[in-house]
Amino acid sequence: MSTVPQRPRRGPRSAIPFLLLIVLTLGSGATAWLSSRSTQSHLGPEGVIVFDVPDLAPATTTRTGSVVDGISCQTESKEVVKYHIHSYVVVYVDGQARRLPAGIGITQPPLIEKSSAGPFYDVGLYDCLYWIHTHVADGIVHVEAPVKQLFTLGQLFDIWNQPLGPAQVGPAKGRVVVFENGKQLAGNPRSTPILPHSVIQLDVGNPVVPFHSFTYKVTGACGQGTTGCSVPKT
Repeated sequence: MSTVPQRPRRGPRSAIPFLLLIVLTLGSGATAWLSSRSTQSHLGPEGVIVFDVPDLAPATTTRTGSVVDGISCQTESKEVVKYHIHSYVVVYVDGQARRLPAGIGITQPPLIEKSSAGPFYDVGLYDCLYWIHTHVADGIVHVEAPVKQLFTLGQLFDIWNQPLGPAQVGPAKGRVVVFENGKQLAGNPRSTPILPHSVIQLDVGNPVVPFHSFTYKVTGACGQGTTGCSVPKT
């Protein structure tokens, strides 16, 4: 009695390469994130972790004092702060972490206060401070403005004089994916709002690193003349 040869089942077998591709893709993203975070770090002068990774670009490209996007650069004697918030910004370039440098938004020469926790950049007698700036290379972006209003990441990068768009963040080029507080944002990265105590993550190129939440609390002085600071949400 002859038997009819059965056709081999190809469903599971053909799915193996596809499943393997998914595993490898997810694995590469996780590996990139782990490698980017497996670096030395220390607690900085703002009470926030400073990771030992390269700066995305130097802070010295900051504008020299002219008004940028309606934002003024104030000298120490004329600084008035009635709205002060903090936001954490991290950039991944092809899966590798890059940090914002200390001194964005502070013209040359900045006042550099040194401590055992590291340098703290501030406005001195011979320079000025834009309302949006960084004091430490810990990812904390400060908004210290005379009025409360909505500020954006595009304004920060314009003050820094670095490009920001759907295909570029500073000198890094590639497709840009933006997350804020765990939500992927659509549209131009320039429109990303700088919200009180938010976490903003910019991924440039591949792989796209999954959003990584970051808990922080900025300690120390809120800033000269400050009458309000951001308060972490509970």
